[in-house]
Amino acid sequence: MRGFLASSIGVTCAAALALPLTLPSSGARAETPAAQSQAGRSAESVPGSTQSLPLAPLGSDRSPGGGASGEQGLVRREVRPFSLVGVVWDDPDDELHGSVQVRTRATGTDNWSAWQAVETHNHEHAADPDAEERASGRVRGSTAPLWVGDSDGVEIRVRGEARERHGGEAARHRAIAGVPADQVLPAGLRVELVDPGAEPALPAARPQGAQAAALTSESAAVLPALSRQETEAALAATPGLRAAGKGKPYVGPRPRIITRKGWGANEKLREKKFAYTKTVKAAFVHHSASGNNYRCSQAGSVLRSIYRYHVKSSGWRDFGYNFAVDKCGNIYEGRAGGVAKPVLGAHTLGFNSNSTGIAVIGSYGSASPPAAAVKAIARLTAWKLGLYGANPRGSTYLKSGGGNLYKKGKNVRLHVISGHRDGFATECPGIRLYKKLGKARSTSARLQGR
Repeated sequence: MRGFLASSIGVTCAAALALPLTLPSSGARAETPAAQSQAGRSAESVPGSTQSLPLAPLGSDRSPGGGASGEQGLVRREVRPFSLVGVVWDDPDDELHGSVQVRTRATGTDNWSAWQAVETHNHEHAADPDAEERASGRVRGSTAPLWVGDSDGVEIRVRGEARERHGGEAARHRAIAGVPADQVLPAGLRVELVDPGAEPALPAARPQGAQAAALTSESAAVLPALSRQETEAALAATPGLRAAGKGKPYVGPRPRIITRKGWGANEKLREKKFAYTKTVKAAFVHHSASGNNYRCSQAGSVLRSIYRYHVKSSGWRDFGYNFAVDKCGNIYEGRAGGVAKPVLGAHTLGFNSNSTGIAVIGSYGSASPPAAAVKAIARLTAWKLGLYGANPRGSTYLKSGGGNLYKKGKNVRLHVISGHRDGFATECPGIRLYKKLGKARSTSARLQGR
């Protein structure tokens, strides 16, 4: 998930798909989200909360720029309950070259964890450089979020490491001020402690059959799976959704999808309006890099925490990924706007346009992804890519919006199902998951009937 340039220790059928196709422009926006919560602020009136605590130089380290170099952190302290932790800083173009480690205390105990690494991915999971979301003035630099479970104590340390160049204007200014080049840390470092809030109270289960097939993501906690025949009928009844063509549509059956309502997304956090791209030509697979220490029954809490971290801490308009998959193979709706629509995400810097982003919850650099998760990627892409006529085994061209692999404006040939690292110099989605994408492609194509 982090860039290679960074150093880190460690992102009836017709009604079911008949969605409005008159879309606003890709840059459509709404009013500014609520301001970042600060340390000592009382509990918010909406479910969940964020504690934002400034980091300070540790030990005797005092740099010329007010403590920007060397090592910063927090000494062990008691805080309000939280379950997810991350670090943010002021300049989203600055890069954190170093290591972030955290220890936490399980709620209501004296049990402190060992030091855990927080992955310092640097801005590759974000809106494209020229996107309105990126230029909002609210976006901050951020590490990956780490799920730690119910905790009420925290200790954190951030250490600068050698690098060849400085990222961002703020880093260049500190270098001019005399801060050693091998120790520069971004300005405004803060630790974000996120409480996901309580599980949502879900409506009673609805009957299967025609009624269930007609549910939309706005009214249902779960979109039930549709058969291949039902999915093809829905596609045929939805003019303009799929690229024009003759013959049999190659689209996989819609898998079961847990909607934002189902995992308890607080819609007051995100911007009210939606942003769309023109089509879906490719899917980028990610891992959340939030660790594997969660139960599938906790996946909703993990998603609510990441959602709050993306919006309140990182300053994004909404959850960054279009979809998420847990290690049991459950599929979740991500960024709002409609599961069948080409919603513009903030998942693959430079290639968010005309693509969809799928994040597997967990870290898969050294751990192998469960077979259920890989199968879920195949089922989801067979359906989603099939709606737009894309062949999971094929390749396509996407125009780069700018990044560290391809300059802005370059037409890049990519797999229709790509890993994040195919479009950006990053370790995401972890080498173990990346090696499974070949299997996902072949299974996805088979589900489409190819």
